[in-house]
Amino acid sequence: MSDSTQRVAIVTGASRGIGRAIALRLADPNRANRHVVLASRTEGPLNDLKTQIEAAGGKASVLAVDVADPKALQAAVDSVADKLGRLDILVNNAGITKDGLALRMSDEDWDVVLDTNLKSAFVATRAAARHMMRGKFGRIVNIASTSGVVGNAGQANYAAAKAGMIGLSKTIAKELGGKGITCNAIAPGFITTDMTHNLPQQVKDDLQKFIAVRRLGTPEDIAAAVEYVTSDDAGFLSGQCIVVDGGMTMA
Repeated sequence: MSDSTQRVAIVTGASRGIGRAIALRLADPNRANRHVVLASRTEGPLNDLKTQIEAAGGKASVLAVDVADPKALQAAVDSVADKLGRLDILVNNAGITKDGLALRMSDEDWDVVLDTNLKSAFVATRAAARHMMRGKFGRIVNIASTSGVVGNAGQANYAAAKAGMIGLSKTIAKELGGKGITCNAIAPGFITTDMTHNLPQQVKDDLQKFIAVRRLGTPEDIAAAVEYVTSDDAGFLSGQCIVVDGGMTMA
């Protein structure tokens, strides 16, 4: 694919963990070979990632934006399409946790998680879809969680947001499928990221007993799934929640 036709992807929450792995995979010139726009609140880690991608022969841009600010997020998505001339792929990955039992959870902790994890996905999708419709091609991916599939004690806000992302994905798939745009959710299980780094080793060992493949996942496991669902070959895959959890929650 030449530079003039190279697909453009936005990855939110790209500075670390799953988002970083997704960005590296999509920008890899030997794999997906996308021009990846790295989005996060803090620009420093994004610049380092951009340098790494370009050193490997890929293309990347930096987009500093707070996804919890709807107006700023809308403007940021539009700016990408205006500057690069197209927008083909959106990966809504940005997310936070504010865990606590539901009966003790504050309204503030509920709101900030829903705004950051779910509302941002809606706002970015609404903005991106308009540009994708002009190109008659789009791949939207929402990074959900198994917490949104089966629930998780102490995560009422997070589970609700992730379940909402799954419902959003199915609805967008129905609304935009006729425009050449697919939308899917990917629900990671326990992945070795900053969110799970501080878990006691005994807890990690116990978790693995419930995972069919007997290991925790890696960010690269999720990135591999994203690479496929955002590819040109995945045009008949839409409205699905793809659970990537090593067989932990299979029915």
